[in-house]
Amino acid sequence: MVPKIMKQGTLTPWFYLAAALLIMLLFIVYPTINTVILSFKDKTGTASAAVDCVPGGPCWGVLDNYRYALTDSEMVQALRNNALWILLTVPGTVGAGLMFAVLTDRVRYERLAKTIVFLPMAISFVGAGVIWKFVYYLEAGGGAQIGVLNAIITGLGGEPLAWLTNKSWIVNNTSLWIVWIWLWAGFCMTILSAALKAVPAEILEASRVDGANEWQVFWRIMFPIILPTVTVVATTMVINVLKVFDIVFVMTNGLNGTEVIANRMFKFIVTNQGRSMAVAVLLIVLTIPIMIINVRRFREQERIR
Repeated sequence: MVPKIMKQGTLTPWFYLAAALLIMLLFIVYPTINTVILSFKDKTGTASAAVDCVPGGPCWGVLDNYRYALTDSEMVQALRNNALWILLTVPGTVGAGLMFAVLTDRVRYERLAKTIVFLPMAISFVGAGVIWKFVYYLEAGGGAQIGVLNAIITGLGGEPLAWLTNKSWIVNNTSLWIVWIWLWAGFCMTILSAALKAVPAEILEASRVDGANEWQVFWRIMFPIILPTVTVVATTMVINVLKVFDIVFVMTNGLNGTEVIANRMFKFIVTNQGRSMAVAVLLIVLTIPIMIINVRRFREQERIR
């Protein structure tokens, strides 16, 4: 028989959850709803977005802020860049993290090696952006590029390159992608290293006894076992990339073909509140599918357990 003190009514669990639910309502649900409402308003946030329509020009009425978010040339550039960030930096970051996880697990000073790789995560993204601006370039009085990287290139007899102000938007974006991978590779390494250590040693020994080399052991035994963890890390990186802001804002402010969605949203916070909120809603919509994938995967794993 359950003691009376241990019995709970149907309302009791809600009292335990009340504080957490209140915080979520105040800081997540209400701001989200308010953002959606403001996305249908004009630049002052008081009238309908249709007020900002230019006579004779394209207009979607109350949805005009979304017309801008989906058709404006700078927004199209931002959407393209975010897509490239996902296609290139996510595999690059996860791949670098996986490589570091495998290699650091086999070195003598494992903790020191992992600390060095993880160290960039201790730096704020703004600080990292400032540091890498010094690496890429410093504009002297005559506009010469005298950054650390260019100093090395010129020391080897090459010509300095404008890494962040180049005529090629690919060069400018690649410079930012390198910083992102440098920052997040340590995080990916930490998660994936823990997954690798959880692989049963008996399975690895059995595969080696059967004649498998280390390459085969990794790709045919270890990688399939840690694949769920790799997927979670990859989807987490996708969400982070969709929200990328600090690095772009500090290093280029979206100039020279490096604009991204979050930076575009920030630029309109003061000048056009409605457009800023529409871009924010677009960002939320792009993030939702990734969250759904993660939730479904977690449910599948719980079902298997």
